[in-house]
Amino acid sequence: MFARRLQPPDRSFFLFGARGTGKTTWIEKHFAEAVAYDLLLTSERLRLSRDPGVLRAECMALPDGAWVVLDEVQRVPALLDEVQHLMVKKRQRFVLSGSSARKLKRSGANLLAGRAEVRHMFPLVTAEAGVDRPLDAILAEGMLPLAVTGNRPKAFLRAYSEVYLQQEVQDEALVRQIGSFHRFLEVAARVNGQTVNVAGIARDAGIARQTASEFFQILVDTLLGTWLPAWKLKRAVKQVAHAKFFLFDTGVARQLAGTAHLQVHPEERGALLETFLLHELRARLHYGDLDYPIAYWQAHGGNEVDFVIETASGLVAIEVKAGNRWDARFGAGIRALRERWPGALRAFGVYTGPRALVVDDVRVLPWQEFLGALWAGRILDA
Repeated sequence: MFARRLQPPDRSFFLFGARGTGKTTWIEKHFAEAVAYDLLLTSERLRLSRDPGVLRAECMALPDGAWVVLDEVQRVPALLDEVQHLMVKKRQRFVLSGSSARKLKRSGANLLAGRAEVRHMFPLVTAEAGVDRPLDAILAEGMLPLAVTGNRPKAFLRAYSEVYLQQEVQDEALVRQIGSFHRFLEVAARVNGQTVNVAGIARDAGIARQTASEFFQILVDTLLGTWLPAWKLKRAVKQVAHAKFFLFDTGVARQLAGTAHLQVHPEERGALLETFLLHELRARLHYGDLDYPIAYWQAHGGNEVDFVIETASGLVAIEVKAGNRWDARFGAGIRALRERWPGALRAFGVYTGPRALVVDDVRVLPWQEFLGALWAGRILDA
């Protein structure tokens, strides 16, 4: 078992994370003594759906302050009314896990009015799994636990994508036309890590623009994707750049794009490396309780910085290159940002070369060294 970086809260919390990220294993480790309800089980789900009050009756027999686990709680949103009653009357604490927040949002479910914290489980990070695997293996197979530890990661990822389509989308009736969503997934996966023109995606997938927007929202709500917004120097300035869309895992992205059977191509390596590093950055921010926004920046002239993070000690700019050699021109976006930004700015380059170096006040690190510094608190915490 990997020692996960997520620390268990001491009060009730929602735990959201895509399927296969290790939520159940983590819960079993930290809440082994808790009474657990698995709502993936049809019999349990039907029993509690017919009469949500059964949960209250059974929990009333437990001691005050006891922990109770509701796994895949989004499948029976009505249970959250009973949970709130038990939190107030019995001071019981709940782990409310789920792989999708969509059904809770759309059903108007009781989200407990701030009585429960929100935690997220990401795929494995290098601080948990190490950096022993070759980079191309990480980019090709991703960081889901069973892809990292299994003997047949490609077969696992193929099954994972099929299960997602069936259980998360079809079974939950999130879309009416599963074929249209399947086409959209492939198109969206092929532009992973790029700025997104929703109208163009819709045209390529043969669907309406509004449908494409709804499908993107499904990916966000089911925690398989995230938007990386364009950062603005001044909040009042009109946003001119499209957001970028990233799937949550490189292995899943390649599987959905239909390229998992191929070697990682040099042309996709850059976007995959950015996806991998964005995952590590987001996990570091969340697990470290660092409430810093993350974005990318693009000047009108075209210069770009891959990641911009506003920290308590100033702006952090990160440029990523999937090459073994760092060229001074790679820092053009950071230089352009420095010219416009009046405050403190720390700049990092990440590449696949073997040695650290400093070029034009940009500290350039091999990807392994950068991630080691990230988790040691020397990138975002300084």
